[in-house]
Amino acid sequence: MSVELKVPQLGESITEAVVGTWHKKVGESFAADEPLVLLETDKVTVDVPAPVAGTLESIQFKEGDTVQVGHVLGLIAEGAAKAAAPSAKEAAPAAPVAKEVPAASTPAAAAPAQASGERTPPVSPTAEQVAQANGIDLRSVKGSGPSGRITKEDVQREIDRKKAPASAPAAAPSAPRATGEREERVKMTPLRRRVAQRLKEAQNTAAMLTTFNEVDMGEVMALRKTYQDRFVAKHGVKLGFMSFFVRAAVEALKEFPQINAEIDGEDVIFKHHYDIGVAVSGKRGLVVPVLRDADTLSLAELEKSIGDLGTRARADKLTLNELSGGTFTISNGGIFGSMLSTPILNPPQTGILGMHNIVDRPVARNGQVVIRPVMFLALSYDHRLVDGREAVQFLVRIKDFIEDPTRLLIDV
Repeated sequence: MSVELKVPQLGESITEAVVGTWHKKVGESFAADEPLVLLETDKVTVDVPAPVAGTLESIQFKEGDTVQVGHVLGLIAEGAAKAAAPSAKEAAPAAPVAKEVPAASTPAAAAPAQASGERTPPVSPTAEQVAQANGIDLRSVKGSGPSGRITKEDVQREIDRKKAPASAPAAAPSAPRATGEREERVKMTPLRRRVAQRLKEAQNTAAMLTTFNEVDMGEVMALRKTYQDRFVAKHGVKLGFMSFFVRAAVEALKEFPQINAEIDGEDVIFKHHYDIGVAVSGKRGLVVPVLRDADTLSLAELEKSIGDLGTRARADKLTLNELSGGTFTISNGGIFGSMLSTPILNPPQTGILGMHNIVDRPVARNGQVVIRPVMFLALSYDHRLVDGREAVQFLVRIKDFIEDPTRLLIDV
């Protein structure tokens, strides 16, 4: 009897994946729960385990194919001990099944595709009111919210599209250009597509500005040098810079809660928890795992958590829960040698802190020119919610905490 190997539920708002690697070939046997195929989503990779012990009877989607939740990836001959000879159909399985794959290739387009018939996706009350007032058919609107939810902004984009002058119709998408002799065409991974989509969404939606400052890293560096050996001996992890910046950011967020908030339609959601995303370079690109309740963690606990998340990000072992729900993000481009940058917001967050490299620079101290280790800091923020005064003061508070780290310990 054949058992279907299906694409499992991949997490909230994730409806499609790309077949990465088949761990077994047709005819090979395996035990129950043994990984059979790797699926790549726009957030994480997922190994699909064998539901039963048996032999891989057929493969319905080859590596690189796009699949939807519930699609049958292959068939398993339950309990079969010997290899099954692949048929001609199995040797080229993609052709008959490819018709089932929706034409949409982005997460935003895939969510509405799950709806059956003329049923509309979830709609926010504000979006529904705006649509009714402007005669917009919600079935023609693509939602960008969780699970394809249609937001007010989605409806407004449809209104703007309909109001566009007839003399300037949208240009039809151009066909892919021919690849040159010394060029190579490679399909974007789901993660890279999602990163590109979210970054562009942030630029199109938020009124994004960036403010800068510089911080003298001398006191933190001296503290690390003094206590590093004892810190490692007691906690089994090195004392780095990121834990200081996380603690400083949390204290500053408590003073400026709008930078720890998000805009939802015409409302502002203030968050009284501090889940700090730390951008790291993973195996498949930039990912932002989240330190939950960072305000409750000691420096040692922060360093252990940051080290663990970074290690699993490079091994592509992060879970969906660890990549979602952050309230504020810190990105350290300094580890790659960046002197200064303007980080892009991670929607729906309203602030992101950019750290950079530490360089010995001449600065004035007490009327004297001295050489000090200086780092440039950048805070990008959503000006719709955060005023320039709050953004500048927020960054100054972080500067104060880092230049005098004892203030973090005595809460002043």
